[in-house]
Amino acid sequence: MSIRVPDFTQARILVIGDVMLDRYWSGNARRVSPEAPVPVVNIDLRADRLGGAANVASNVQALGAQTALLGWLGDDESGDAVENLLQENNIQSLCLRDPGIETITKLRVLSKNQQMIRLDFEKQFPERLSRTLKDAFAKVLNDFEVVIFSDYAKGSLVSISDLITLAKAQHKTVLVDPKGTDFKRYAGADFVTPNQSEFEAVAGPSNSEAEFANKVSEIRKQMSVNNLLVTRGSRGMYLDMEDGAVAIKSAAKEVHDVTGAGDTVIATLATAIASGESKTNAVKLANIAAGVVVGKVGTATLSQQELRNALQLQGIGGRELHALDELQRVVKSLQLQNKKIVMTNGCFDILHSGHIAFLEEAKAQGDYLLVAVNDDASVKRLKGPERPVNKLADRLALLAALSAVDWVLPFSEDTPQALIGSILPNILVKGGDYKVEEIAGASEVINAGGEVRILSFHAGHSTTRIIDKIRNN
Repeated sequence: MSIRVPDFTQARILVIGDVMLDRYWSGNARRVSPEAPVPVVNIDLRADRLGGAANVASNVQALGAQTALLGWLGDDESGDAVENLLQENNIQSLCLRDPGIETITKLRVLSKNQQMIRLDFEKQFPERLSRTLKDAFAKVLNDFEVVIFSDYAKGSLVSISDLITLAKAQHKTVLVDPKGTDFKRYAGADFVTPNQSEFEAVAGPSNSEAEFANKVSEIRKQMSVNNLLVTRGSRGMYLDMEDGAVAIKSAAKEVHDVTGAGDTVIATLATAIASGESKTNAVKLANIAAGVVVGKVGTATLSQQELRNALQLQGIGGRELHALDELQRVVKSLQLQNKKIVMTNGCFDILHSGHIAFLEEAKAQGDYLLVAVNDDASVKRLKGPERPVNKLADRLALLAALSAVDWVLPFSEDTPQALIGSILPNILVKGGDYKVEEIAGASEVINAGGEVRILSFHAGHSTTRIIDKIRNN
């Protein structure tokens, strides 16, 4: 089964666990305090973000799924801030509030995107709250297909064994982001997702990959869980299942901040499974998602489009037909990220090796390749009444299946000049002996600051020659 980005919109996911508020105060640090040898940060920007279990819910929602959050908040200003952020992010709040507790808040002070200090405001939740949470969980469980337990060992999930039993009794898919060394608390879960250090705290370090694999398998069996997924940073991920194991290489190219990466992993994994993906493909999608968010600063999420873009950039999936207005938004978004969009056009009636070589060369000019394709009526006007041999839908499908091609888009005019002008790629390419001024859309691209490049002409390959050869035989 090829990896793809599924439709997440029908997935219904409940996140339960330790809810937090992440605060970021940023400014310049130009001097050292006269009171102590520490930098003085002049704060000029303050931002609040959802943290802990709330960040997991935010990741689920950002992918387009339906999500709700259950956990504890204090009756305080930080609790109000969390509720406001949940509302702004279209996350259903099932949070419980108690005046006797303090909302968990983590304040990070940054300068030039580097953390200078983190201040934590938290107290262990009293055990009396566990029964109330369990009752609330039982009342809403029927409305969701998948449950994510986000355990930060702050006290919300002291009765997690009972909660997992409740969820499995209703045949819910259960995923756990664990904490601590007592993994047996998570018995019965479908997935448990420790990171490398969390796993080694339980199993100890390994001297080889073979020893590591054996330990993961053994721990999974001891835990009585179906799947144990260890996230390993630059080493990628390792999934041990009842029916085998698979190692997945890291998708991250540049790491700025690992804050919240585990939240993104479990959110993407759960959302993909709830959307019908196989567990192996769901893990691969989670790996790609983690590779995107570690390139961002602070607690972060990613959108379905960012996930699709990441797949396309790696050439492993996500290629598809877009409507023009959607494609314009995608192109503009990628260009703002300094990605280079390459565009070309043609009939591509009978796909041959010359086309393949040209498209691969075109893709090598930038990061993404968009191919504009003449519709059937325009091919007839250009090539004659017996063309095209292959209908538009078939030509689009074949092109979209090529690893070099990221997007295909049909056009009905004799030339794609108007379409190119509306997309404005960074680089417009054409094969053959054209002069730049003869290429449709060249002036629009150049005037917008782009380039026009003439690529290699692959002699001896043409659709017309293939058709003539078939007829003569």
